[in-house]
Order: sequence, then structure tokens, then C-alpha cells
Amino acid sequence: MVNCPLCDAVIDADEDELDEGDPLICEECGANLSVTGVSPIEISPDKDDDDDEDLDDEDFTDDEDEDDVDDDEDKEEEEEDWK
Repeated sequence: MVNCPLCDAVIDADEDELDEGDPLICEECGANLSVTGVSPIEISPDKDDDDDEDLDDEDFTDDEDEDDVDDDEDKEEEEEDWK
């Protein structure tokens, strides 16, 4: 039995078929996971998944949000197309 390291939910995976580095997704919390050991089975959050959370916090200040950045990019593209 394999459990998610973040929410402790049971992950439906055939332990005999898992190899180190195999990706898994927790159906309960949606976390991207990877197999870090096979004897015994060890699962850790995927490093890419952690980086995404950090970027969300660092990239935007209180005064701007993702929508503002997307709007600015759209305006720049429209101006380039118009020229």
C-alpha cells in the first residue's frame, strides 16, 4: 500500500511495477509525486510541483495579480500586430 506524503490518501499503484523516478498523481489532493525509492516504496512530492507554488508567491506583489500581467501581455501583442 502506497500513501500520499501530503494528504496520506491511499494511492492505487502496483508496487511491484513501480521504478525509481516514476511519476504518480494523488487522486485525492492532486499532488504530483515521484517514486524516490523502491525497497521499501518511497514517494515524495515532485520537485517541479514545489517550484510552481514558490513562483506564485514570489512573482506577484499585493498590487498586481495574474490577470493584470496577462492583460499587459495582450496589449503589447496587439500593439505589435497593429504596426
